[in-house]
Amino acid sequence: MEKQRPPKTDTADYIAQVLIEALPYIQRFTNKTVVIKFGGNAMVTDALQHSFAQDIVLLKLVGLNPVVVHGGGPQIGDLLKRLGKTSNFINGMRVTDSETMDVVEMVLGGLVNKQIVSLINQHGGKAAGLTGKDGNLIKAKKLTAFNQTSHDTPSELIDLGHVGEVETINPLIIQTLVDKGFIPIIAPIGVGEDGHSYNINADLVAGKMAQVLNAEKLILLTNTSGILDQSGELLTGLSLSDINNLVTDGTITGGMLPKVNCAIDALKNGLSSAHIINGTNEHAVLLELFTDQGIGTLLSSH
Repeated sequence: MEKQRPPKTDTADYIAQVLIEALPYIQRFTNKTVVIKFGGNAMVTDALQHSFAQDIVLLKLVGLNPVVVHGGGPQIGDLLKRLGKTSNFINGMRVTDSETMDVVEMVLGGLVNKQIVSLINQHGGKAAGLTGKDGNLIKAKKLTAFNQTSHDTPSELIDLGHVGEVETINPLIIQTLVDKGFIPIIAPIGVGEDGHSYNINADLVAGKMAQVLNAEKLILLTNTSGILDQSGELLTGLSLSDINNLVTDGTITGGMLPKVNCAIDALKNGLSSAHIINGTNEHAVLLELFTDQGIGTLLSSH
């Protein structure tokens, strides 16, 4: 049996309602910068990639300044596997020797970055791809990491190779691109004083980028609905004290901790709000920014 379509008048009213609901958000965020972290798990299908590109183009067209920082862990792992190289992780971080770093630069700075640029341009935007090495955008230093096998043993300094952390960000090249109407697409690769390239966690780069650009919002796309309570229900409207309590009581654990810590750092350094949303939902960015209900977890500085 053929499904009944709603009357045209009802459809028109619904579309008008959606547009009007978005209006105050568009007005509030016009000329404001929004930093969006686009993770590898949100790139898994063509439909998700195209919907993300459409969202970013629309943000730019209605007056926002989106800046995209992307990851690409699954893609790096796939290429390493095809090359016969095993991926090793310690505390969730990929051990990156010189050979692996070459692959990281190829995948992040080349394949993934240019794919996102192409998709956004295909949908009518003007995207420009770069890594942290371009224009001295991201100055990095080697990450100092420790591993503790049990509570009874002292923590041990570990060498992750070319894994880095952000030392400084020079926003000039980003501001220049934004002022000229471009959408910057940034691969999280930095360069150290020693001239070596460093692979940096994309969440951390996005958080630092939001701070130096005085962004209005930081949006972290992941593959879960957001922060969940111990019953599996979505939590939102969280303050810094709420977040600290959730970490202390063990509600926030595992892979969500780095994202939350990244958001906390940004909120403590001037950002007004951060969002953790499910990037496997089509048009997740628009739904979170431009609807009353939103779809993920909103974290605020107060």
